[in-house]
Amino acid sequence: MAGVLDSVNQRTQLVGQNRLELLLFRLDDKQLYGINVFKVKEVLQCPRLTVMPRSSPVVRGVANIRGSTLSILDLSAATGKPVLQDLPNSFAIIVEYNTKVLGFLVRSVERIVNMNWEDILPPPKGVGHDHYLTAVTHVDQQMVEIIDVEKVLAEVAPVSEVLSVSIADEATSNKASTSRVLIVDDSSVARKQIMRCLQNLGIEVVAHNDGRQALTYLRKLVAEGKKPSDEFVMMISDIEMPEMDGYTLTTEVRQDPAMRDMHILLHTSLSGVFNQSMVKRVGADDFLAKFQADDLANRVIERIRTTDKK
Repeated sequence: MAGVLDSVNQRTQLVGQNRLELLLFRLDDKQLYGINVFKVKEVLQCPRLTVMPRSSPVVRGVANIRGSTLSILDLSAATGKPVLQDLPNSFAIIVEYNTKVLGFLVRSVERIVNMNWEDILPPPKGVGHDHYLTAVTHVDQQMVEIIDVEKVLAEVAPVSEVLSVSIADEATSNKASTSRVLIVDDSSVARKQIMRCLQNLGIEVVAHNDGRQALTYLRKLVAEGKKPSDEFVMMISDIEMPEMDGYTLTTEVRQDPAMRDMHILLHTSLSGVFNQSMVKRVGADDFLAKFQADDLANRVIERIRTTDKK
């Protein structure tokens, strides 16, 4: 297990080619799950946990790891399944989400597989609205479920969607009321967070679930003789999405003369310096780690002010 992530830093060339690598793990003996390697900092045998009074049942405790105190979340309990037993033989996947480092407690960790985002599909229809899936795929003829971590974290530690009262002046608010923003995110929770944030500014929102959906929509606008940059003040896109990721979506938009001047903000739980360099490589205008309502609103307001000066 110690060497399972040794070569992660050598794999950045996959990103931007609509590819990813999944770390496969199990919460029980049957179902296989996956998490993007770029979210993973390390994998450990379950560390010694200190139980915190009045914490969520999903938080099994905190652990001191490399000088930092991290919350360890039971991913089985977080998705409505029984809590994991036999902790000494379980594993903690240490991840960075939304600028926070924490651990996901899992039963076992298996291997890393190289995938294409085109093979990562939305959850099947009929699974209902209360599921915790953001995507599914198949590895060796076995279904792999990719958990909507945004939903898990929103339930365990909800973030504020309330904006500061002084975030926009009257003139900008008036301009916002006539502006539209295109949102692209596969997580229903993340989409709702962004939509509520922008609707609080009076901005009209059009939302799509993945990069391929959004690109099809933009191409349809072009076919109708419309210019996407005239229709939308900006596009806010997640990076990790089934079928087409945000990097590939950005590249496709930049390569099309009819839409290449669209303002693109990549808004993702994949935080870090690496992603900021990828923003420049694929031609996005900006990068913002999820999710702080004021930070997002400020980026949108600044964009509105910029367009108003033109």
